[in-house]
Amino acid sequence: MNIPRLVVAAPSSGSGKTTVATGLIAALAARGLAVSPHKVGPDYIDPGYHALAAGRPGRNLDAFMCGPERIAPLFLHGAAGADVAVVEGVMGLFDGASGRGELASTAHVAKLLRAPVVLVVDASSQSRSVAALVHGFASWDPEVRLAGVILNRVASDRHELLLREALEEGSGVPVLGAVRRSAAVATPSRHLGLIPAVERSAEALRAVADMGELVAGSVDLDAVLALARTAPPLGAEPWDPAREVAPVAGAPRIAMAGGAAFSFSYAENAELLAAAGAEVVPFDPLHADALPDGTAGLVIGGGFPELYVRELSANARLRGAIGEFAAAGGPIAAECAGLLYLGRELDGLPMCGVVETSARMTERLTLGYREAVALHDSPLAPAGTRLRGHEFHRTVCEPAAGERPAWGWRLPTGPRTEGFAVSAGAGAAGAGAGTGGANVHASYLHLHWAGSPQLAATFAAAAAAHCAG
Repeated sequence: MNIPRLVVAAPSSGSGKTTVATGLIAALAARGLAVSPHKVGPDYIDPGYHALAAGRPGRNLDAFMCGPERIAPLFLHGAAGADVAVVEGVMGLFDGASGRGELASTAHVAKLLRAPVVLVVDASSQSRSVAALVHGFASWDPEVRLAGVILNRVASDRHELLLREALEEGSGVPVLGAVRRSAAVATPSRHLGLIPAVERSAEALRAVADMGELVAGSVDLDAVLALARTAPPLGAEPWDPAREVAPVAGAPRIAMAGGAAFSFSYAENAELLAAAGAEVVPFDPLHADALPDGTAGLVIGGGFPELYVRELSANARLRGAIGEFAAAGGPIAAECAGLLYLGRELDGLPMCGVVETSARMTERLTLGYREAVALHDSPLAPAGTRLRGHEFHRTVCEPAAGERPAWGWRLPTGPRTEGFAVSAGAGAAGAGAGTGGANVHASYLHLHWAGSPQLAATFAAAAAAHCAG
């Protein structure tokens, strides 16, 4: 079955594409349609709003971390059973991985999906010039089908008329809607983007509903659906985690941190662990005072723990339980927020003390894709494993790497080692074959396991070995 789809793009960041994309998802869902939400790139926050609007997981499509060849299969996997799919772009339409041309750009993903593109234009400070802008974007790459425009932050009826006249005269791209300026649908920002939806609960639901109402009243939804239905069939099979990994014996129970402090996780990571034979059990370190019963492996992903540092520190029973689990050789995979939580302290407050590093907030943003190689065996990856990930944080760890760093990569400033492959206690020697005795992997690097399915297989095997031991 072919899935109607479109990509929501913009000339640049800050144009309002998240508001429009989330509003489209909510407005179409309000019509009773099953809407599949997707996000180009590594961002975790926008998919949280998409998920609230659609009532199903928001999925990422990242051609750098997962490879261009997996984009259509991952899309089909995530969109199974949907009536229509809305794909929100990243940055400007043609902005990709730094120094790599179109790779991982919105335009690149749109071409891989053979999807029409709707351009969201911030019209707040222009009138006739909008036609030149749209014409340029429509003609830049003939393989990108820019099929519609949604004007955003339109000031008045007169402003809208001027914009529509200019586009009709000079661009040849139809206007699908004009969205008025509205403070009511603002989504509060944080240092890395929007505030995660999980942290805002009722407020986030209200914001999503407001976005849906705004778009429903401003955009021709019938025209949007008609455009989405022009997308041709994709010559690909849906991605299937069961084809990527073989199940281990023993159904090891793997606890996966979640909740407001650890809300960053790609859905495919848990799906791969399940396909690898594990029982994945979510828990919230802000509220749980112990690991789930029978935990054989622990995954702590990203988020904003610095906002909950007092609550995390005050939960001494869980911190102690995690320390004891690590000391007994229990395998742990932690990234970014998970690294901070496993360290000695964060902003001066005690954390789990599993990893010999201390973290603090800074004003400096570290951001970018990385091509990494595992420098030491760990329960996540044997030494020599090469993969692609993404780094973004405003914290620093001192030291940034242990005696056995997790990763090495090269920056314009030179080679860098980062993260920790740790033997956390006397039980670590039994952490599983191939780990070199290390039972803890902790790093800033965010990983999309669909791009490296062996990560799930390796970690599930380490958890199964810990069970058996």
